[in-house]
Amino acid sequence: MPSNESKLTVVGAGLVGSLLSLYLARRGHTVEVLERRPDMRRETLDAGRSINLAISTRGLHALRQVGLEEEALKHAIPMRGRVIHPVKGELAFQPYGKDDSQHINSLSRGWLNKFLMTQAEATGRVSIRFRQRVTQADPAAGALTVLDEATGVTREVRDAVVFGTDGSGSAVRQALQSQTGSQADSQTLGHGYKELTIPPGEGGRFQMEKHALHIWPRGTYMLIALPNEDGSFTCTLFLPWEGPVSFASLHTPAALEAFFQEQFPDAKALIPGLVEEFFSRPTGQMVTVKCAPWHVGGSTLLLGDAAHAMVPFYGQGMNCGFEDCVVLDSLLERQTDWAAAFDAFERLRKTNADAIADMAVENFIEMRDSTADPRFLLEKGVEKVLLNAFPGEFVSRYSLVSFSRVPYRLAYGVGAIAGGIVSELARELKRPEDVDLDLAAKLIRGRLTPFMEEHADGFRLEG
Repeated sequence: MPSNESKLTVVGAGLVGSLLSLYLARRGHTVEVLERRPDMRRETLDAGRSINLAISTRGLHALRQVGLEEEALKHAIPMRGRVIHPVKGELAFQPYGKDDSQHINSLSRGWLNKFLMTQAEATGRVSIRFRQRVTQADPAAGALTVLDEATGVTREVRDAVVFGTDGSGSAVRQALQSQTGSQADSQTLGHGYKELTIPPGEGGRFQMEKHALHIWPRGTYMLIALPNEDGSFTCTLFLPWEGPVSFASLHTPAALEAFFQEQFPDAKALIPGLVEEFFSRPTGQMVTVKCAPWHVGGSTLLLGDAAHAMVPFYGQGMNCGFEDCVVLDSLLERQTDWAAAFDAFERLRKTNADAIADMAVENFIEMRDSTADPRFLLEKGVEKVLLNAFPGEFVSRYSLVSFSRVPYRLAYGVGAIAGGIVSELARELKRPEDVDLDLAAKLIRGRLTPFMEEHADGFRLEG
């Protein structure tokens, strides 16, 4: 394990930075965390820029390693599937897993971030300094120039081991990019998002199904809603920036109300603050960041969104960042120096981060376009039949991403094979339960089993 005498600096006290500092402290290191924002435990920060968290197996495993899973789950609401809201007609429920034991969990981003900061400080080895802005960085030297925005005083951090966990707009990554040979690809989705609120009903009751992620899929745009502890739902409207139906087209209260009445009438009835929230809250943008390298020697390393920002449509941004902490921690157990650990970390994580980033964009298209399509619903039904009829043999991409710790790149490969099998079996079907199980067995054992056997080590990771 690297020396405990190293000066460790974590840039960013968000979810990943706070958890990482806790992992490092547990290894006996003293850690200084620099956070640009004020302390969210003492000041209310601007609302409207965070998409509710869906914590699943990977994130829960990371919390379990530091003894925090149980407390987090006390504040989480299990979501067993999607409830699809058509413009007219019946609601449709699409389960996430083979049964109710496989679910994702809605959790407040703000609550979790505050909890992790407090737990990190409670180790006695982590100090978090707020309103600290990194104005310059020399990744190769482990040097930072830091402005204290409260006092206006600038100071230098030198000879540190720097961990950049400062999000998709990372100052540490930008400094790393300026070094020779680095590459970065940042792609902004042509859609933005706006947060809205469905308040709790009388007595704190939930006004829609509590144990579900709600989706209003409308082709090029959609609305989603996740449940909160207090009985409310956080709704997120995803719209193109420009075009006939876009943020640009909804520029008056009358246009907004008419749009919601036409496209989301059941949601509109539950959002009393629609106009005020829409026009007062910021419109967030979503970006996919792929970059290389993630580290310079043993002096600087990127983790979380700073290394691999992704759009939120697989609910894996935080889960992937938390898994970064687990992987790095396991490497620090075995490696004798930072440079070796950082090099191994990037080799292990880069291909997986790229895979989940690509899957997240694909899932956006599925959520907004496909979830209301009868053929898609039939194939989802066939997938569920196969999951139950061939346990351990047939696996789906979604189940591997959300309910296992199998590397994302293998989940991506499984998805291509399993999706092809499901499409072939569903081609002439009217009902999922009529699927030909003999043909299914032949296809699974001919195509999927060889892939899983070839990558057997990766498929041994349990939840």
